[in-house]
Amino acid sequence: MYGFRRIDMQAVIETGGKQYQVAVDDQLEVERLAIDEGESVNLDRVLMLQTEDRITVGTPTVPDAMVVAEVVKHKRGKKLTAFKMKRRKGYQRTIGHRQELSVIKIREINA
Repeated sequence: MYGFRRIDMQAVIETGGKQYQVAVDDQLEVERLAIDEGESVNLDRVLMLQTEDRITVGTPTVPDAMVVAEVVKHKRGKKLTAFKMKRRKGYQRTIGHRQELSVIKIREINA
């Protein structure tokens, strides 16, 4: 198999109202966490857990499962522009938005 790596344990976690599929040493951008850079965070909303021999699906979460991650850095996302207008009325409005993000690295998955 080209480009695939063997993953012993995976999990589906929920943070910031979104779901992410993660494995150990993965880096991902999530909604801003109220944790300083370099500190660890315990993500206990584990919706699914996959080990080498079995898959556990939570109802809604898997009991006693936890994902330990480290906050690598905080950053801001790409700027999005919203433009509103009403035809024939001269009304135009342009607003922009940049989402606050945290980059986290998954350290371990505890079942």
